[in-house]
Amino acid sequence: MKAKEDLYVSLINTIKNTVPISDSDLNLVIELFEPKQLNKKEFLLFKGDVSHHMRFVCDGCLRVYSNNEKGEEFIVQFGIKNWWVNDLHSYLSNAPAQYTIQAIRASTVLQIHRDKLETLFNKVPIMERFFRIKIQSAYVATQVHTLKAISETSESRYLNFLSKYRDIEQAVPQYMVASYLGISPEHLSTIRKKLHQ
Repeated sequence: MKAKEDLYVSLINTIKNTVPISDSDLNLVIELFEPKQLNKKEFLLFKGDVSHHMRFVCDGCLRVYSNNEKGEEFIVQFGIKNWWVNDLHSYLSNAPAQYTIQAIRASTVLQIHRDKLETLFNKVPIMERFFRIKIQSAYVATQVHTLKAISETSESRYLNFLSKYRDIEQAVPQYMVASYLGISPEHLSTIRKKLHQ
């Protein structure tokens, strides 16, 4: 049981730092969240499938992305340790996912199926508040990202990305950072050269 508990430490700390919860209720969380190991480049969710799980990243790095009709890739989110990763629209509406989720490197995710999450809400009501807070945060982050994409220069977006997500910038290939910022890899390379002069 110790090894299993070690796997859940980050999730438990995230919950404890957000809402007051008892140790007995945390035991139910551990019981209902299931670990999923992903190899590098393995898929967690395919566009067109319905997302039935809420997912917490224990270790590794994932990307949430979509391709347009030309095959161009657009990354909308990264998922690193202690972050939640999902196609929330698909999960909340039971609609086909608009995004694909893929491991950039070997990753471990703790996930809970929607049916088990309802069980958790019924038995541990404070967890409903926890997920409300997390979903609100995700909504705000999406709006901020969208606003920055249309109102800031590419250089400013990159500098903001560096200040907030230095660990991501060092963990993922530059072309993925460029995709997230909505610019070409060549343009990102030009910006980086300019900043290092």
